[in-house]
Amino acid sequence: MEFTAKLNYVRVSPQKARLVLDLIKGRRVEEALDTLTFAKQGIAPALHKLLRSALENANYLSAEKNLDVDIDRLYVKRAIANEGPRMKRIRPAPMGRAYRYQRRISHLEVVLAEKTSGNGNGALATTVGEEKSAAPKKAAKKKAPAKKPAAKKSPAKKTAAKKFAGKKTSDKKK
Repeated sequence: MEFTAKLNYVRVSPQKARLVLDLIKGRRVEEALDTLTFAKQGIAPALHKLLRSALENANYLSAEKNLDVDIDRLYVKRAIANEGPRMKRIRPAPMGRAYRYQRRISHLEVVLAEKTSGNGNGALATTVGEEKSAAPKKAAKKKAPAKKPAAKKSPAKKTAAKKFAGKKTSDKKK
């Protein structure tokens, strides 16, 4: 089961939001909340609020629909920052001209999911049936080590050409 929370029309560029969202992707909710609490970026408090909202959505749906959701096993499955509409603005420039610029807006989304089983390293564990089917495939893919190609011979070095010393004259006139 997945639990989502969305925040639309946030006045931050998607690129800056993605930098903070990458910090929390794949982490447990508790770790992600701690990370956002101490992050220095300006968008961090808004993302902290969004993550708490997703957590409350999970809590509410588990109580409302009688789902057995363990809040401690939730992790951030997806954290997305999409681009929203851009606000076009004009800044005065020299000699009566105007420079145009754009103020970017983001749509943020956080998706939480419950880990299937804890295997200690924080990654999702696959089900037992998937593990058994994956093992024979890996064994079949093993190949004999490939032979290394023969080393290339370096080209023969050219001998330096002798310089012409000029016409030799005999020193018999002494």
